[in-house]
Amino acid sequence: MTIRWKLFISILIIFLFSQTLLAGEDAVKKAVQRHFEGHAIDSLKKTPYLGLYEVVVGDEVFYTDEKANYFFFGHMIDTKTRASMTNERMQEIKAARRVPLDSLPLQSAIKIVKGDGKRHVAIFTDPNCPYCKKLEKELLDIDNVTIYTLLYPVLNGSMELAKKIWCSDNQIKAWDDFMLRNIAPTAKECETPLDILVKSGRENKVSGTPTLVFADGSIVGGMIPAAVIEEKLTDAAKALESSKDAKKK
Repeated sequence: MTIRWKLFISILIIFLFSQTLLAGEDAVKKAVQRHFEGHAIDSLKKTPYLGLYEVVVGDEVFYTDEKANYFFFGHMIDTKTRASMTNERMQEIKAARRVPLDSLPLQSAIKIVKGDGKRHVAIFTDPNCPYCKKLEKELLDIDNVTIYTLLYPVLNGSMELAKKIWCSDNQIKAWDDFMLRNIAPTAKECETPLDILVKSGRENKVSGTPTLVFADGSIVGGMIPAAVIEEKLTDAAKALESSKDAKKK
């Protein structure tokens, strides 16, 4: 048998194996989907252990058998390294997730421009969230940025408070007064975009506050210090420039 034929047969075997694997995954995905009507299965792939399949639905990672008769929730632990393979996978998924900044309802944000405002970040935030208040103090040290504050009142008592802040004559002052100085906004009624903002947060899987969305679409959940914010703003700006240069070519 010639080298060419050996190569051809090897490629054919690999192709047939991959097609069989894909067919198997498609069948499992259809079986799993029946249990998740109205929810998209973001990812499904066979794992190298116990013949199980990894399923990703939203931020949830779980496992199933080839017939989707059983679902296994919890952490898969590598006994050699003592590491949670499930946790590592969840971190990979979060790191890879992107939300285009211009897909958010920025017209309904409290827009704060500092310095030249060239860098951009949107923040889903709740006025009653203690970590959001800590984040606001960190943002005081950030310059040359446009901050889109997206009110996301999901905690108890936050909706009425958010309405008062939005309806204030000076939204930025009302926001800073409450978040930095604990001065409550005065009562006032007006039309608000809060329903739109809450809907956007849910559609983009914002599960907690604060959640920051940078110009390159990268997401960070939770309070982060000014140094990390600076780094993320710089990285996002560089990523956008690289993307623009690539499109020009």
